[in-house]
Amino acid sequence: MSKNKHEIEIKLEKQWLNALDKAFKKKVKETKIDGFRKGTIPKDMYIKKFGIESLYMDAVDYAVNDAYKKLLEENKLIPAIEPSVDVKDITKDYVIFEFKVITRPEVNLGEYKNLGIKLEKAKVTAKEVNDEIEKLRLQMADHVIKKGKIAEKDIAIIDFEGYVDEKLLKEATGANFSLEIGSGQFIPGFEEGLIGYKKDDKVTLNLKFPKEYVEELKNKDVRFEVTIKEVKSKKIPEVDKEFFKDLGYKDIKTEEEFKKEVKKYLLEDKNRRLEDEYIEKCLEKAADNMKVDINKEILDDEVNRMINEYDNKLKAQGLSIEKFYEITGQKEEDLKKQMASEATKRVKYRYLIEEVANKEELKFTDKEVEKEAKKLADNYGITVDELIKAYGSLDVIKYDMQMHKAVEIIKSNKKEEK
Repeated sequence: MSKNKHEIEIKLEKQWLNALDKAFKKKVKETKIDGFRKGTIPKDMYIKKFGIESLYMDAVDYAVNDAYKKLLEENKLIPAIEPSVDVKDITKDYVIFEFKVITRPEVNLGEYKNLGIKLEKAKVTAKEVNDEIEKLRLQMADHVIKKGKIAEKDIAIIDFEGYVDEKLLKEATGANFSLEIGSGQFIPGFEEGLIGYKKDDKVTLNLKFPKEYVEELKNKDVRFEVTIKEVKSKKIPEVDKEFFKDLGYKDIKTEEEFKKEVKKYLLEDKNRRLEDEYIEKCLEKAADNMKVDINKEILDDEVNRMINEYDNKLKAQGLSIEKFYEITGQKEEDLKKQMASEATKRVKYRYLIEEVANKEELKFTDKEVEKEAKKLADNYGITVDELIKAYGSLDVIKYDMQMHKAVEIIKSNKKEEK
């Protein structure tokens, strides 16, 4: 067994009896015996009829937290992940839990300061500035009614119905849908098939779902009946004072001034990205210089955390992880394999940064932490109490401060510029 794996038995007696009492109070509320109303059966009569063993499962649920607290108090361990637990022995007088605890693995730092990595300096060309301005013009374009035929980049307002095997496909129907031609929102052939038609035209499109699609539809023939209700084109604004004002630049008067502002924005954006890339390279090299054996259980826990994060992102978009699996044809195991490499990197970086913080003895006073909490709260527009509630405690804020300072140490040494 590796040094950071611990198998520990915890025996509960008094707390076990309390857990059995709680389990009985729960069970008796839903149990009826002739002559007694629910919730009024005496405990000895309940046990005589059903056996004390009938309380064990619920009692274990109540007792396991007490056992875990006792484990932490007696062994002074800090688990790296949630421990696994089994019931080793159980009677009416006591219960014995066996915990398998994995603590933080031993980390041996290599060189983490003199990494010899260079930070590139951002450059922005005139073409990039012009391209950004054109992108902004497109974003600010008005959609105006068009009397002619649909062309690339036009907006078609459509009703559509999809039929597979002559049956209406509910998920392939829509009304008053605003579709930009060439945006790639629909399956291949749909948007192209509307080019050349005009308002009030009815169009039949005989297409095929792609190979990479939901299992029950991929490669299937589909017929779309489309009604074009409106056609709009984009009216792209001129680069003038009105345009600058609409973008929030009230003090800019000339195109030259605007180009300088756009260049400044692009430089800042590029420098941020180059800084992120630089930090990533520093962390990668420092992690390669470090020695640590990471348990499979820790990596599996990180993968599960990443899947939960991804699920939450999908939910924010009105989807679910189940729908994602359905659309992509993937299974949970496929997603776990894809995330394994990133999970390994995340865990390595976390242990690297924590160990640097330990070695550099990075500490912050309560006053410094409170000041940081106030600064964060002001940034989020909430009170300090609300921030602490969201974070869990000031210790979490202190931990984040230590991690940020450790990253600064890793990235700031021997930093050069091209």
